[in-house]
Amino acid sequence: MRFGPVATRDSAGLIAAHTVRAEGATLRKGRPIPAEEARALAESGHGEIIAVRLDPGDVGEDEAAARLALHLAGEGLAPERAFTGRCNLVAGAAGVLLVDPAGIDAVNLVDEAITVATLPAFRPVAAGEMVATIKIIPYAVAGAGLERALAAAPRPPLRLAPYRLKRVGVVSTLLPGLKPATVAKTLRVLADRLAPAGAAIVAETRVPHTAAAVAEALTRMAAERCDLAVVFGASAIADRRDVIPAGLEAAGGRVEQFGMPVDPGNLLLLGHLGAMPVIGAPGCARSPKENGFDFVLHRLLAGLAVTRADIVRMGVGGLLSEIPQRGQPRAGEDA
Repeated sequence: MRFGPVATRDSAGLIAAHTVRAEGATLRKGRPIPAEEARALAESGHGEIIAVRLDPGDVGEDEAAARLALHLAGEGLAPERAFTGRCNLVAGAAGVLLVDPAGIDAVNLVDEAITVATLPAFRPVAAGEMVATIKIIPYAVAGAGLERALAAAPRPPLRLAPYRLKRVGVVSTLLPGLKPATVAKTLRVLADRLAPAGAAIVAETRVPHTAAAVAEALTRMAAERCDLAVVFGASAIADRRDVIPAGLEAAGGRVEQFGMPVDPGNLLLLGHLGAMPVIGAPGCARSPKENGFDFVLHRLLAGLAVTRADIVRMGVGGLLSEIPQRGQPRAGEDA
């Protein structure tokens, strides 16, 4: 591609690098220059304009963006119509975005003219939401460069994990001093969190803050075919031997991880009772503000496995906005 000044009278068929307006003629940026517009501009006194001339083998910006977008889009994602060298990828359903950062980096390293920008990996997205944009910086790119970009990601580095788990059971443990209004608000906040995923609370129980009561409640949740169980403790989990993990194990379940490098959200517990994932929610999950609970909840709702290694990797980017209800523990108070 050649970019630079040309005589206006010789510009017909080239691409206008900038919008140019004169009496009786207008050239649109990025559009081919019609012969009559070139002639009218020349007659109006515009002797020279900036234009783009494609070389043999060059691929126009829209075609290049569209081809690359289609190549990068994995299951659940679709490209929109390309315009001005840009092609957006959108989610076909609500779910969690999966990204291979190495694949995206490899494409972006090929040529400065070829760029791909995505949402962060594991971001919850709605149906129709834009998850990535492919932008060709100039008006065309060398065909060889485009082929290298396509080859840099042999498999689609972007795909969607649609939400699959729909039936959620909730166990709330009770101690003197925990107000019924607090429990009710917690359930409303959780219902609002679940709604974008098409999930809902289908079973709810309130039990004493004892391991035996938690075990019995979780057993009922599994028997009622809940896809996922969330336990809100009247008191935060302080140890793997505390009431909620002990109750999970007494029911025949297993604790897979206690604690996470996300703040707020440190005191989250993750386990399973049979095939049913169980989350021991941290206290901050009572708040609608984003916290570590969200990081795990949405992945599980999308049917994704969450391992200890996954949780460990949440530390980078895991320092979130403070939640006022916690009493500002980062300022020196524990909670």
